[in-house]
Amino acid sequence: MRSDLIKVGAEKTPHRAILKSLGVTDSEMNRPFIAVVCAASDYVPGHQHLHEISKYVKDGIRNAGGVPFEFFTIGVCDGVAMNHKGMRYSLASRELIADSIEVMLTAHPLDGVVFIPNCDKIVPGMVLAASRMDLPAIFISGGPMNPGCVQGKRVGYSEIYEAIGEFTSGKIGEDVLKDYENNACPTCGSCSGMYTANSMNCLTEALGLALPTAGTEPAVNSARRRLAKESGERVVELVKQNIRPSDILTKKNMLNALATDMAIGASSNTVLHLLAIAHEAKVDITLADIDAMSRKTPQLAKLNPASSVFITDMNACGGIQTVIRELSKGGHINTDVMTVSGTQAERIAAARDADGEIIHTIEAPVRKDGGIAILSGNLAEKGSVVKQGAVKPEMMDFTGTARVFDGEQAACDAIHGGQIKAGDVVVIRYEGPKGGPGMPEMLAPTAAIVGKGLDGSVALITDGRFSGASRGAAIGHVAPEAAEGGLIAFVEDGDKIHIDIPNRSVQLLVDDDVIAQRKAKGINPPKELTGYLKRYAKLVTSASNGAVFED
Repeated sequence: MRSDLIKVGAEKTPHRAILKSLGVTDSEMNRPFIAVVCAASDYVPGHQHLHEISKYVKDGIRNAGGVPFEFFTIGVCDGVAMNHKGMRYSLASRELIADSIEVMLTAHPLDGVVFIPNCDKIVPGMVLAASRMDLPAIFISGGPMNPGCVQGKRVGYSEIYEAIGEFTSGKIGEDVLKDYENNACPTCGSCSGMYTANSMNCLTEALGLALPTAGTEPAVNSARRRLAKESGERVVELVKQNIRPSDILTKKNMLNALATDMAIGASSNTVLHLLAIAHEAKVDITLADIDAMSRKTPQLAKLNPASSVFITDMNACGGIQTVIRELSKGGHINTDVMTVSGTQAERIAAARDADGEIIHTIEAPVRKDGGIAILSGNLAEKGSVVKQGAVKPEMMDFTGTARVFDGEQAACDAIHGGQIKAGDVVVIRYEGPKGGPGMPEMLAPTAAIVGKGLDGSVALITDGRFSGASRGAAIGHVAPEAAEGGLIAFVEDGDKIHIDIPNRSVQLLVDDDVIAQRKAKGINPPKELTGYLKRYAKLVTSASNGAVFED
């Protein structure tokens, strides 16, 4: 066992003395040592209860004859960090999380790992670490928050931002806005829609790194505690069988996750994270693969923010394993792949049939292609991403007039101030991985447009990201970004932009000679940076390859 590096032989007497000072007994020295990597904190609603989840995980490890050792990671709450400087640290934290876990698991050799994430960048950061360390591992997240109820209607986090737009338009008063504040987020857990956190937790299950229902079982349910205990028990078996992430993070499993991604209408941020995971696992997955999967995979579930259906509803109808079972009927799933609990075929054999309403059948899908589309064209030569499953039909092919902003806040001010009109395309630039830096997530402008009732007549384009809670014709991840001289840096107010989602195109309708004249003037100078963001901006690469660090 790997932990023998610190517990076997006379020369390891000092190491055993340290372990015994922790209370480790002689009999425990002969058992598997299991790391419990927990993202618990008092700052994040998705993490508030993770101490409790960890307790059940450690109980399960002990039940199975292992010895648990817990340590903690950082974790940014995107809700708290939204639309201020803190959001620039959110994506950037993914690499810090992976690196810090590498440090801990190398300095303290253990035999297996249970990862307990729950929110946006914590999940992929831990998957990156799992792949890098390649120790037997299993994931058990904290699970989703229950939806809230405001004015007799079930709502999620995204509706709060949309309510601000309604408030600034005079459609609702302060009393209703206060009702959203008090009741939209009623429990612990990752925010209740198919936002990035829940999307990534579902994809961790689809990848085979977590037990069935781990992606969808609500945070407050006792079943989640039992699942945590079972995950602790299971990791000890993975150690005994020497089943590692490299056995699971194969191209076939990655393609299964991509198919599931398209079927559940997941967050556009999953594109960034799946590309990064594939890079770490040395699996050849590109934007072209994602686009190909999007074109052929049907969307089987349409969840909040794209509808009034929530992830807890999908859980009650069978969750991710039912989605995968339905996809397998159409040949969209590799069922012979290994997971942490048998083959995928064995897992879906126990899954429920699709109900046809929450989880649609393969014969009657929500739409015939996937929930995410990859767009290219002169405005995004290296690609861009849109959550097409949350776009209104009238915006699928749209030509509008550019309204250009060098940053998110200026765009928000213009939207709330009534300066954005039907027919506009809001362009927000210098918000990419390098230019932001950190590729900040922008829920505020998309939600403001929805709140103003403009989501059927106004589009948004950015080299930054949109929240998983965003809906509407919001095109993000434009690459090359403005800071690297991408065409988005040279768009001007009044330019015409054509968005054609069915044909996967986003075009700036400006003559080449005019563009050449603009390019001759150069781009905006880089921002003055300090600390981690300065290092991050130097190392980070394009969104088109997952915004990973340079090799």
